[in-house]
Amino acid sequence: MAARAFWLAWSQVAGMGAVSIRRLDEHFGSLAAAWDASYDELLAVGGIGEHTAAVVVKERRRFEPEELLAQHQQRNPNFWTPIDSDYPRWLLEIPDAPPVLYYQGRVELLENRGLQPAVAIVGTRKPSDYGRRWARRLSAALAQSGVTVVSGLADGIDTEAHRSCLDAGGRTIAVVGTGLDIVYPQFNQGLAEQVAHQGLLLSEHPAGTPPDRNHFPRRNRIIAGLCRATLVIEAPQKSGSLITARLANEYGREVYALPGTLDNYRASGCLMLISQGAQVILGETELLKMLGTLPPLLKPEAPLPEAAIPGLVPDLDPELQQVFQAVTLEPVAVDTIVQKADLSTGTVLSALAQLEIIGLISQLPGMRYQRG
Repeated sequence: MAARAFWLAWSQVAGMGAVSIRRLDEHFGSLAAAWDASYDELLAVGGIGEHTAAVVVKERRRFEPEELLAQHQQRNPNFWTPIDSDYPRWLLEIPDAPPVLYYQGRVELLENRGLQPAVAIVGTRKPSDYGRRWARRLSAALAQSGVTVVSGLADGIDTEAHRSCLDAGGRTIAVVGTGLDIVYPQFNQGLAEQVAHQGLLLSEHPAGTPPDRNHFPRRNRIIAGLCRATLVIEAPQKSGSLITARLANEYGREVYALPGTLDNYRASGCLMLISQGAQVILGETELLKMLGTLPPLLKPEAPLPEAAIPGLVPDLDPELQQVFQAVTLEPVAVDTIVQKADLSTGTVLSALAQLEIIGLISQLPGMRYQRG
C-alpha cells in the first residue's frame, strides 16, 4: 500500500512524466527513496535538470503520499500502478507506461498477464463506407477468434470496432483521454456503458478529467502498448492513428494496414504505412493466419495454467476444442487437422491462429502444427 502511494504521489508532481518517474524508480531503487532525495541527488537522474529538480523539491511539500492515496481512492477506487501484480504486462514493456492506470469493467487476469491476445483497431473519425465495413468485419473476426479488440472510443473507426466486437459477443477495451466518469464524444455514452459491461474502460486520468486535445495523442501509446499488433483501417496523412502505428513500431509490435485507392485521401496514411513495411490486410482469414505466426513477446513470470501444459486438454470453446484435440505433440499438417476436426478450412485456420496466439500450439514450416 505504501509503495502504491508513492507511485500516485509522483504522478501528481508537476513536471514529472511517465518516463521521468520510471527513471527515478530505477535510479533510487524505489519511488519511496526518491521522495526523500535532495536537490543534488535529483540532478544525478538522467533527464532531470536544474529547473525540474527545483520544481520537484517544491511540489513534494504539497503531498503526504499515504494521505493522498486514501483521499484519492474515495473517488478513484480502481487503479493499478506498475508494482501491482495485475498491471497489464504488455504495457509494462513500453518505456512510458502510465504510473497510474484507472479501470472500469471486467478485468481478465490472463489478459493482464499477457496470455490472452489483444489487437488494436484504429483509424479516422470520418471513414468511408469501405472503411466502416472492414472495421466491422475485422473486429468481428477477431472477437469470434477470442482476441480482445482495443480502440479509443472515438467517432468513426473506433466506434465501429467496439460495436462490432460487442455484437459478436467478444471482449473489447476502450482507452479514453478523459476521466472514466466522462464520456467523449458524448453520443458514445451508451457504447461506453456496454464496453464496461462486456469489457474494460482504461484511462491514465483520474475521475473528473475533461477532454483535452493533448490527452488523445498520449493515450495512443496505451492502445499500442496493450497490443501485440495494431490494425490501421483508414487514416489520412495527419491522422492520429499514424501516431499509434509509429508507437507500435517503436515498441516492437506489428502494424497492419488496410489498402485503399490512391484517390481516397482517407487511405493515404495506410498506403504510406504499407510502403514503409506495414503488413497488408488481405481479409479476415489471412489476417488471423498472419497474427497466428507472430512470436510471443512476453514470457509468463508465473507458471502457466494447466490449459497451457502439453498433454492436458484446456477449457475452450467447442470449435477450438475440436481443433486443439486434432493437434498432437508431433507435427501434423493442416489438411490432417481439418480432416480430424471435421470443420471447414477457414474455421480451422481461424482456430489455429487463436490457439497459437495464446500459446497452446506452434506453427512449423510447411503449414504444420504441434502442441506447445
